[in-house]
Amino acid sequence: MMKFKPNQTRTYDGEGFKKRAACLCFKNEREDEVLLVSSSRHPDQWIVPGGGMEPEEEPCGAAVREVYEEAGVRGTLGRLLGVFEQNQDSKHRTYVYVLTVTETLEDWEDSVNIGRKRKWFKIDEAIRVLQCHKPVHADYLRKLKANCSPSNGNTPETVTPDDNAPHRVQR
Repeated sequence: MMKFKPNQTRTYDGEGFKKRAACLCFKNEREDEVLLVSSSRHPDQWIVPGGGMEPEEEPCGAAVREVYEEAGVRGTLGRLLGVFEQNQDSKHRTYVYVLTVTETLEDWEDSVNIGRKRKWFKIDEAIRVLQCHKPVHADYLRKLKANCSPSNGNTPETVTPDDNAPHRVQR
């Protein structure tokens, strides 16, 4: 199912969840500093970069596109951290990936068009700033901390639908 909004097409899965994708963008493979961006609706608040999937777009492609548009970064896409569901205000299902940043643009689409900012945070500090207004985004980082592995798993991978099922976290 699709809904049209000016400059954007919203896509929904069979259960009525808006399909979204996001990346936790890290400075390096240690995954100890994460990049957050200012909210377009509330510029004094920080969020994880991400957004709606376009028709026929794969979650991993949408995640990479969204961080390029919102945060002005490119990098190495790593593992799928999980699929997070939000049911409170609106139904969203977000595929969250790990990305190691390799390139940071000086000017990028959302900085030029809407004045979006970006900032590096230590993980615990990011959880604190996200908890107030975007608790589901804080959950992404909590899951990351809980699932830390020695290799961090941040190597490029192909994600198949079967990989997505066991990673669901409901909020």
